[in-house]
Amino acid sequence: MGFLNNLINGISLGSIYAVIALGYTLVYGIAKMLNFAHGDVIMVGGYVIFYSMTSFSINPYLSVLIAVIVCTVLGIVIEKVAYKPLRQATSLSVLITAIGVSYFLQNSALLLFGEKPVNFTSVVNVPSISLFDGQVVITGEAIVAIVVSILIVIGLSLFINKTKSGRAMLAVSEDKDAAQLMGININRTISLTFAIGSGLAAIAGA
Repeated sequence: MGFLNNLINGISLGSIYAVIALGYTLVYGIAKMLNFAHGDVIMVGGYVIFYSMTSFSINPYLSVLIAVIVCTVLGIVIEKVAYKPLRQATSLSVLITAIGVSYFLQNSALLLFGEKPVNFTSVVNVPSISLFDGQVVITGEAIVAIVVSILIVIGLSLFINKTKSGRAMLAVSEDKDAAQLMGININRTISLTFAIGSGLAAIAGA
């Protein structure tokens, strides 16, 4: 039964990585930018959840929602301040800027939160499931991670393929110039992409 436990844990961890990858590849696929600050946005989301729960005694699920809002706004600000001026710049310029944004967020976190790691209880309040007389245990965290990742994949797929904004994102990913000629607001579409990607980063940080 050890194999089943390891399999479940692997699927759970893979689900978290999937949410991380969705946000990262969404930005790269549509904006054609390597957002090295994506991991740092995840860190910000984790800290927001931690301090919301410990310092302000906010409900865990509400803390996650706050983190999503904060990271979404942060993603938009990063795009507007750091990446938007580089629309026509070389790939090297964008790469250097992305690394700079990453270092800025890392050092800002060091100044604000300190260098000591922090631990907090799980935001999940779902009971574990025991199978085969307790030989296989599916934790509440694993259940939520798997279910949430599936819902995110389905929801994001429906959004991109069924909504006007989503189809605009697809058009921009194919050809920015042609999309602009069709009346699509390139800047707004890319900002939306960063907002969604950063919101997903906050969920991954939970």
